[in-house]
Amino acid sequence: MPLSLTKLRNGHRWISLAKRPVGSFQVGKLSENKLLTSTIANKFDRFSPLPFSTRNYSSTISFAKDYPSHTIFPMPALSPTMETGTIEKWNLKEGDEFSAGDVLCSIETDKASVDFEAQDDGILAKILQEGVLGQDLTVGTPICIVVEEMKDVEAFVDFVSEEGGKRLTNESAPATTVSESLDLKFSIPASSLNRSVAEEFVLMPSARHLSHSKGVDATVLAGTGKGGRVTKGDVLNALKQGIPMPDLKKATQAPQNETIAPAPTASGPKPVSITDLVHLPLPMIDTDGSYEDFPNNNMRKVIARRLVESKSTVPHFYSSMEVELDNILALRKNLAKNHDVKISVNDLIIRSSALALRDVPEVNATFDPKTNQVSMEDSIDISVAVATPSGLITPIVPKTDRLGLADISSVVRDLAGRARDGKLQPHEYQGGTFCISNLGMFGIDEFSAVINPPQAAILAVGGGTARVVPTPWIDGLEEQEPPRIKTIMTARLSADRRVVDEASAGLFLAAFKHYLTKPNLLIL
Repeated sequence: MPLSLTKLRNGHRWISLAKRPVGSFQVGKLSENKLLTSTIANKFDRFSPLPFSTRNYSSTISFAKDYPSHTIFPMPALSPTMETGTIEKWNLKEGDEFSAGDVLCSIETDKASVDFEAQDDGILAKILQEGVLGQDLTVGTPICIVVEEMKDVEAFVDFVSEEGGKRLTNESAPATTVSESLDLKFSIPASSLNRSVAEEFVLMPSARHLSHSKGVDATVLAGTGKGGRVTKGDVLNALKQGIPMPDLKKATQAPQNETIAPAPTASGPKPVSITDLVHLPLPMIDTDGSYEDFPNNNMRKVIARRLVESKSTVPHFYSSMEVELDNILALRKNLAKNHDVKISVNDLIIRSSALALRDVPEVNATFDPKTNQVSMEDSIDISVAVATPSGLITPIVPKTDRLGLADISSVVRDLAGRARDGKLQPHEYQGGTFCISNLGMFGIDEFSAVINPPQAAILAVGGGTARVVPTPWIDGLEEQEPPRIKTIMTARLSADRRVVDEASAGLFLAAFKHYLTKPNLLIL
């Protein structure tokens, strides 16, 4: 509930609890002409646009009398996996008024482009992140300032947040040039190393090989071997501790009498030295090809990170089965011709998968790595992989087992269209208990999909190919049936071994094949 305006005055100190959503407040103190702004996050530390969610804004601690009461909005977390976001555009300008429900800006998350809606009435006093500064901002980074009175907008014209924009880049890392790293004294007096071996035998063979492979001169190290010789362990310790060593010379200057040809004679050719070979000119290769670099968007970055995390932490195992599609192709043709119902093969696959999950509920489960527990889901919510220009997204068909073929076709068509336009709501692609990835329309015969945690399985479906299938031999028949041409599809189940065992995977695929080969069961 909103807080009423309360002011307590005690000398120069005052505290103002202005009208704000629950979880945000303001504290001000008059002191020096310096502004310190800090973001205070509540225990939820997440932003969710779903109904009945907790939205946390930030509070400001001000040490300047020039800045009136205000609220700083941080970069919200618009999905459970969102860590950074990019502000695509602001729908308002500085000084514009807005009401609850108005869209302040559009934010590109790790899943889609989502509108950031206001929770309360206010006035946009200052935009802190825009354009290049609004890219790859971490969750919680201040993005704008909101006030309640129009007269307070002018006070924030020169406002600069000390927190700035926190981005996942390497720009903040100190730059160290080669000249700086080599601006050291590498020469060590030979007397200080206490060596009793000749200079050419200072490096042990293994140490020489290692230093040459690293391109450094390890003769400057104090060796721990016999006679002060440098061992392989000495070089490894120096590399590990960051002890500077000079670069190894690309070519060792050969003695004056060292040549690769016999000594010159009056009639023979001039000998070629090693130095001459090293400095031979290299031909310049000119290519006419052109290219253009495109920055990777947030969705593809998150997809790559989650795929690596899944393959490295989830124990995958794979089970494949071939399914004949002739019966469902005949059903599609019959429904389109006699009933004017157009359904796709993918709709039939989704329906068959939902019924198979109902028969084998062990596959319709999720795994929580934090608690190491398996959750058997009551509702069958199938995620369908959809390719979009910005990356792959998996909208969810809720309660799939309770939908008919026509309903599944309508829902999938609507979700896929809005997914390609980036208009999906977060609850339409977050969650799910099972996933289907179909690449048959792209000409892929078979492939192995990566599990999307916390789901326990994903079904990879390829395209149907025509094959010659031999008919079974029947004893007693004078003329056996000739081989037939069948349309065969390969379905491969990727399952989490912590949740699904081999027997459950086999039962699921058997049930899946049963429904596809007897499509009349799908319309019941």
